[in-house]
Amino acid sequence: MEALVTNPTWIFLVMLLIILLAPIVLRRLRVPHIIGLILAGLLVGPNGLHVLDRDASIELFGQVGIYYIMFLAGLEMDMGSFRRHGRGGVLFGVLTFLIPLVTGFVVGRWVLGLSTPASLLLSSVLASHTLVTYPIVGRYGLGRHPSVVYAIVATAFALFFALLVLAIVVQGQHRGGLYWLWFALGIMVYIVFTAYAFPKIGRWFLRRNEDAVTQFVFMLVLVFISAFLASCAGLEGLLGAFMAGLCLNRIVPRGGPLMVRLEFVGNAIFIPYFLIGVGMIIDVQVLFGSLHTLWMAAVIITAAIVSKWLAAALMQRLTKGNRDDRGMMFGLTNSHAAGALAIVMIATAPDVQLMTSEVLNATVLLILVSCIVSSLATAKAARSLALKTTETQRNRGSYHGKCLTAYAYPQTVDSLTQLSIMIRNPLIADSLMGLAVSMDDDPDDAVRLQGLHNLQHASKMAAAADVKMSTMSRVSSNVASAIVHTMREVDAGEVILGYHETEDGRLAGNLGVISQSVLATTHREVLLVRMQMPPGTVRRIVIAVPPQAEYEVGFYKWLEHLCRVGEQTGQVMRFHTCGDTGYYIKEYLQESHPSVQLEMRVAQTFDAMLQTLTSEVNADHLLVIITSRPGFISFTHACKKLPTIIAKNFNHTNLILLYPDQYGDPQEAQSIFAPNGQSVTQRQMLFEQWLAKLSS
Repeated sequence: MEALVTNPTWIFLVMLLIILLAPIVLRRLRVPHIIGLILAGLLVGPNGLHVLDRDASIELFGQVGIYYIMFLAGLEMDMGSFRRHGRGGVLFGVLTFLIPLVTGFVVGRWVLGLSTPASLLLSSVLASHTLVTYPIVGRYGLGRHPSVVYAIVATAFALFFALLVLAIVVQGQHRGGLYWLWFALGIMVYIVFTAYAFPKIGRWFLRRNEDAVTQFVFMLVLVFISAFLASCAGLEGLLGAFMAGLCLNRIVPRGGPLMVRLEFVGNAIFIPYFLIGVGMIIDVQVLFGSLHTLWMAAVIITAAIVSKWLAAALMQRLTKGNRDDRGMMFGLTNSHAAGALAIVMIATAPDVQLMTSEVLNATVLLILVSCIVSSLATAKAARSLALKTTETQRNRGSYHGKCLTAYAYPQTVDSLTQLSIMIRNPLIADSLMGLAVSMDDDPDDAVRLQGLHNLQHASKMAAAADVKMSTMSRVSSNVASAIVHTMREVDAGEVILGYHETEDGRLAGNLGVISQSVLATTHREVLLVRMQMPPGTVRRIVIAVPPQAEYEVGFYKWLEHLCRVGEQTGQVMRFHTCGDTGYYIKEYLQESHPSVQLEMRVAQTFDAMLQTLTSEVNADHLLVIITSRPGFISFTHACKKLPTIIAKNFNHTNLILLYPDQYGDPQEAQSIFAPNGQSVTQRQMLFEQWLAKLSS
C-alpha cells in the first residue's frame, strides 16, 4: 500500500509540522516532547495512518540524528568532571551492563526458551542503551552533574561491550582466532589515531577558518569520518560519533557560537528525524496479533526496566546519592533505541537468523515503552536537580554587572567577542555591551563607519551564541573618557580592551594612552587582551598572580571570570602564585568550580614567577597576568615593568593583562581637554623616567 504523501516537498512539510506541533501539544499535557515525536512517528508511519513511508531520506536523517545525540553527549561532557567521576562512570557502566546482561540471559534461556546464542543477543539488547533523553538534560544545563557524567560514561561502556557481545556471537560462528586479533588491533589503532589526530586537526582548521558555515560543516565531516573509521575497526558508528565528541570537546567552547550552532541544528532537524523514525518502526498490531508476542514483549520490557533500575539504585547506594541522582541515572540509561535496534536487526537478518520476528516486534515495543519511561524519569529528575543546583554567584563585595567590550580594529572583533561571551555574567539577561568610539574631528566618518561595522559583526557573533549584545556608537573628543562614561551609563562591571600594539603587529612596550587613561579613571575590572587565535583553541591557561592578591576586593570576581573560561574551554588552568594566595584560589575552585582542571605553582617573588613563565608559556597557551593599579595592596614594583616585560618576552603568545576591581576613587583625575587623556599619561611617564634616572 502506497503512502498518502509521496511528493518530497510535502514529505518534508509533514515532518516539519510534526517537529513543530508535537512538542507544543504534548507540553500542554506535561508530556516530554521526545515521547510526542515517537508517538507522532507511530501515527503517520506505515503501521499507523500511513501518511508517510519510512523511506531512505528518513533513514538517512535518522542515522545522522543518532550520531548527533552521541556526538553532543561527548562534546558537552565536562572533561574535568570526566576525570573526577570517570571511575564512578566505569563502575556504573559495569553495573548497568552486567545486571541486565545476566537478567536478559536468564530470561531468554529459561523463561522464553530461546537458544543460547539468541539469549546472549537478547541480553546484549537489554544491556545496551541509547542517550535518547539526553536533550532533556541539556535544556536544564546539567551536563556536568555527577549523575549525568556517570550515565554518559556508562553509556559508552555498556554500548561498546553490548556490541562486542553481538560481534562475538555473530562472527564467532565462522571466524578464527586471527580475526579477533585483527579486531582488537583495529580498535586500539582507531582509538589512538582519533585521540591524537582529531584535536590537532581541529585546532589547525579553526585557527585558520573563521567562517561559521565552514566550521560547522567541518565538525560534521569529522563526526562521520570518526564513525566510518569506527565501523572499519569493527565497531558501530555510534561509538565513533561519541569518540569524535570527546576528542573535539576542548576546542569547541560550551556556550560559544559554534557549540550553539551544532546544538541548534541537531535539536531542530536531525534528532527529531531520528525519534520520528523510531516511531515509524513500531507496529501496534503486534499487541493484538499474537498473545505469545505480547507475553514475550511484557517479559522483555519488565526485565529491561527492572534491571536498569537495579543498576541505578545500586550505584546510588555506592555513591551515597539521593533519589534524584538515581532517577537521573535510571532515566538516561533505561532508553533502548539505536543500539537495541542495531543488535536485533543484525540478529534477524537472513544471513544470520539467530532471532525470530517475534523478538524483533517485542524489541520494537521495548523501544517505545523504555523511551516513554526514560523521558518521564529524566524530566522529573532533571527538574528537581536543576532547582537544587541553581545558585546565584558569590558577590564577595565586587560588582558583577554588564561586560563592556570596546572595539577599535576589525581583526580583534572575533577574539574579543568570544572572550566576552565566556566571562559574562550568565545571570544577567542583557549582560553584553559593545562600544565603538570615533573622534569628533574625523573628516570623512571612516572611523565611525568602521566602528559600526565592528559592532554589527560582534552583535551577529553574540546572536549566534544565543547571547544578546547591546551596542553603542559614540563620537567624542576623548576616547578614554567616552569608554569610562559608557561604563557608568550602562553600569558595566568590567571592560575589555585590545592590548596596545605597534604598527607592525607587535606588542608595545607601554599600555598606550587610551588604556592608561581608562585605568586611571575607573576602579572597575579592566582586561587588556591580545589573542592570536580563537580562545577556544588554546591548549592551556597559565595565570600569574601577584602576592597578596586575595586582599583585593575584585579577587573572587576575576577568579570567577577565569573559571568560566576554563570550564568552557576545558583546558588546564595553571596558577602561579606567591605566599598563601594559592590556598584561597584552590578553596574557591573546589567549592564553586570543582570540574576545572587545576595546577598550582608557588614562586618566591612576582619577579621570579615572571622569569619562570618566559620559558614555560608557548604560542598556543593563554597567559593571564593579574596586576594592580598603583597604591593598592597587591601592587609591586614588578607591576610597573609589566608592559616592558610582556613586549620583550611574551610577544609570541595570547595574553590578557587583568586589572581587578579595587576600592576607592581613581588615583588621578583625567583632563577632559586633552584627547585621550594625553597630558595626564605623558606627565606620569615623564615623572617615572625622572625617578628612574635619579635612582640610577
